[in-house]
Amino acid sequence: MSRRIFKGRQRVDMVKITNGRNLGVTFSKRRAGLYKKACELCMLCGAEIAIVIFSPEGKIFSFGHPSVETLVERFLGRNLPPPNNDVHNQQIVAHREAGIRELNTRLMNLEGALQMEKNRGESLQEIRKKADGVWWQSPIKELNLFHLQHLKRALEILKQKVVKEAQMVNNNAFPFQTLGSAWSPPNYTS
Repeated sequence: MSRRIFKGRQRVDMVKITNGRNLGVTFSKRRAGLYKKACELCMLCGAEIAIVIFSPEGKIFSFGHPSVETLVERFLGRNLPPPNNDVHNQQIVAHREAGIRELNTRLMNLEGALQMEKNRGESLQEIRKKADGVWWQSPIKELNLFHLQHLKRALEILKQKVVKEAQMVNNNAFPFQTLGSAWSPPNYTS
């Protein structure tokens, strides 16, 4: 019985990677590891960190705690208030504010959709009142796009039903096996 030999973790020589695929994978994994270590340093020590990375393809990646913009502005010496030592609370507040902004955006979208549906319903009721409850009999020029689409779907469904009924009538046109009058079934000789 032969034993398997495992290589385990091997040391990687620090030379530039020439294979494009390997370069992309290594860049992605090392960048993730760098971000993870920077995040741990921020959480454990309360450090403020800004990292900006340009990939070999020219894409820009950044990591900042509390934010890259704030730290760069402070590094450049622009007039900013002194940093707050309670960085963790700033993160919580920023996260809450981001969640609130997202919920407000979704709420505004839903309110817009609701108002649009209300307007459609009101216009449909107006057309039904004008046509005594039979809105498809109202003049076609008074129908808006929504009503025309609804009318088109209704007509397509009606057409399908008519074609289906016509096929059933054609298939059952001669219920008798032999030719003869429908009023008088053919005489069978016994």
